[in-house]
Amino acid sequence: MHVVVSVTTLSASVADALLAERVDTPAPASAPHRNALVPILSTLPWVLVIGALLVVWSRGSVPVPDLAGFSAYWAFALVLPGTLVHRALRGGRGNLPEDLGFGAATGLLLEIVAWALAAAAGQQTLLRWWPLPVLVAFAAVPGLRRHWRVGERRPLPVGWHYGMGAALLVVLAWGYVQWRMVPLPPVSGGYYQDVLYHLGLVQELTRAMPFELPHVAGEALRYHYLSDAHIASGSMITGIAPTTVLLRLWLVPVVGVAVVLAAGLARDLSGAVWAGPVAALTAFTGAAVTLGSPVGASGEMPLSYASPSQTYVLVPLLLLAGLVVDAARGRSLGPAWPLVPALGLVCAGAKSSALPPLIAGLGLTAVVFWWRKRQIPRPALVALACLVAAMALGFRLFAGGGASTLRVQALALLHFVAPYAETLGPGDGIWPSAPLPPGINDGGVLGWLLAFAVVGWWVLGQSPRWVGMGLLRERGHRADPAVWLLAGTVLAGAATTWVFQHPSISQIYFWMGVIPIGVVLTTWSLAAARASWPVLVVPAVAGGLAGLATAGTVVGFAVPRISRPGTPTTSTIEGWLRVLGLSAARYVLFVAVAAALAVAVAALWGRRVSAPANAGAGRRRTVTIAVAGVTAALLGASAAVVLGGTVRSVLTEPGPPATGPQPYSLTAAEMRAALWLDDNAADDDVVATNVHCRPVRTTPHCDARAFWVTGLGGHRTVVESWGYTDAVVAAHGVDNLGYARQSFPDQELLALNDGVFSAPTLADLDRLRTEYGVRWLFADSRAGAVSPELARLAQIRLVAGPVTVYELTRS
Repeated sequence: MHVVVSVTTLSASVADALLAERVDTPAPASAPHRNALVPILSTLPWVLVIGALLVVWSRGSVPVPDLAGFSAYWAFALVLPGTLVHRALRGGRGNLPEDLGFGAATGLLLEIVAWALAAAAGQQTLLRWWPLPVLVAFAAVPGLRRHWRVGERRPLPVGWHYGMGAALLVVLAWGYVQWRMVPLPPVSGGYYQDVLYHLGLVQELTRAMPFELPHVAGEALRYHYLSDAHIASGSMITGIAPTTVLLRLWLVPVVGVAVVLAAGLARDLSGAVWAGPVAALTAFTGAAVTLGSPVGASGEMPLSYASPSQTYVLVPLLLLAGLVVDAARGRSLGPAWPLVPALGLVCAGAKSSALPPLIAGLGLTAVVFWWRKRQIPRPALVALACLVAAMALGFRLFAGGGASTLRVQALALLHFVAPYAETLGPGDGIWPSAPLPPGINDGGVLGWLLAFAVVGWWVLGQSPRWVGMGLLRERGHRADPAVWLLAGTVLAGAATTWVFQHPSISQIYFWMGVIPIGVVLTTWSLAAARASWPVLVVPAVAGGLAGLATAGTVVGFAVPRISRPGTPTTSTIEGWLRVLGLSAARYVLFVAVAAALAVAVAALWGRRVSAPANAGAGRRRTVTIAVAGVTAALLGASAAVVLGGTVRSVLTEPGPPATGPQPYSLTAAEMRAALWLDDNAADDDVVATNVHCRPVRTTPHCDARAFWVTGLGGHRTVVESWGYTDAVVAAHGVDNLGYARQSFPDQELLALNDGVFSAPTLADLDRLRTEYGVRWLFADSRAGAVSPELARLAQIRLVAGPVTVYELTRS
């Protein structure tokens, strides 16, 4: 009880500060000494966040010079030029934090443009100077000089700054938890294959166009790689190793920018200052609400350490969403119009799943308002045309085999959910080609009942992201195109997730991309209820405590979790239906308690305010209060689950490293050899290697996703790993094998490559050198036998554990 009271009291004080000011309400006059303190108090949380970030980076083994260099890069190569350009195109936000946040997002866009120009011209050494022309122009042109200052000041209350600081600290803690178990190389251990794949792409994007797939030299790179281009740019501009930028430095600043963008969008739409920090916290570090059920809701969070593309795309997507909101409302964007197609193309090039839901939402908005008013705002049509063109161009420039493997199969997500996968799914095969998962029909009535129960549970678990659609019930909000835009975007993200099929469940990225937009809409609906702060804070705290208790993240404070029915091999349809029923019953209880709490608090608080004029208005107000209470409780539970788990992870010391042989692990010597190659080979040198698979030894139909020779070694290879090539991904399911275990399509090239290690000849080595540009051989005895004859035909440059690096000299 004391915990609830103290948390409620703290939340109330913050709420009072945040609710003290609306967007369009001028701050009241204050005493001179109080005015002097406000800037200091407003600055403190931002200083704390920056200081904490530097401390966390240093705890992640980042050297001090790298900390200084990367901080300077963000300040002077992204934030400063981006802020100047954003103010010139869109105007200022009236306060420095939002100006800098929106400016940083614009700076990331400008950086991509500068990187593309430098890579096309082969002048990457000039990339670090790209901000200079921008700064000179804004200093020299009289009409642009005013953008060095905050324009018309519209300061935000002190509580907003502390709320944002708290949200950013949670993001920082989440980032620290992600990388604390991922040491910088060289170490004995393994990295997730997608991280190594992206590292190889980062290395490739430091070279000049045209880009090649570094794991199979000569094959054109077709992938949404613009997140890797940002990481490559950061490495080239600062001189910091790509491994350090990828594994440590890039993540938190980019997420922090997305946090500020979401907060700004929520404040703009709702008109409530407090909506910004609430959206900032729950949009990125909120989870699906499953209340201790063993059945999760796929697509828990929009952030992913292992998928830089998904995390990075949130910045251009949210900046674009703000522009599209204005266009949908019929407002001309003026000089900011070029941002729409540019951001659309960056979204398409960063994550191919990001743009389609927003286009669908804008298309729905156009249809609705054509139906209702027989007219569509011209800015909305122009924006729609720009985004469709950007998506088409992006597909042509970036989309690879993974995108082409996406195909229609309704409810395909069931293949990855335990109730279906363990009962009806085993007979479906690895890649069933059917309108529906075959197991549904095979299960008869129970099969259909299970499918609908799983889908219904997913919808319930994701309710913090879609409950804001309730705004469409109100006539005033139904007339606002922005509500239809956001609601349509969220619906499209959910629909595409459940309509399409992908061998690696990549259709879930359609949903993950719209989560922040859905939370912004939910926060807007909460502000639209215009409930007093106790009506929102009490259910939010109760929901947070329920989330913590059912997640079991606080020692000694837990509600028993619902047990799964048997083991993966013994569970039954009936057992899972029983579990889903219990989970739904717990959810109904949660909703009922939250609604009752809100109504009760409103009744008690109502003694201090005027009552509605008539009984009908009173009933409508009661419903509004109940819905607001449930919404607040859902957001509280969503945030508490991630916050509790993150805090517990931060406070828990990492366990001792695993001992003995580990699957997919590398030795420190192997990593050291690859890093030596990165340091000593020329940028355009090509490497031949006998490493192809995970684990390291090459066997027939092994998992061909090693990627570490190119990633850590920093150079193209004739053939390293082919698990993500277009042809192989498109062959998923052939011979009932997944794409990662398909054979390499060019067996003649593979035989030539591997033959120089097992049975080398001077002719084969000369062919590799002259036809494929090979200068180095990276031989790992753990991957396969290495002939002693190779030492006579090539010069040994390094021996490190099982690895020998040879150099081919011109004969």
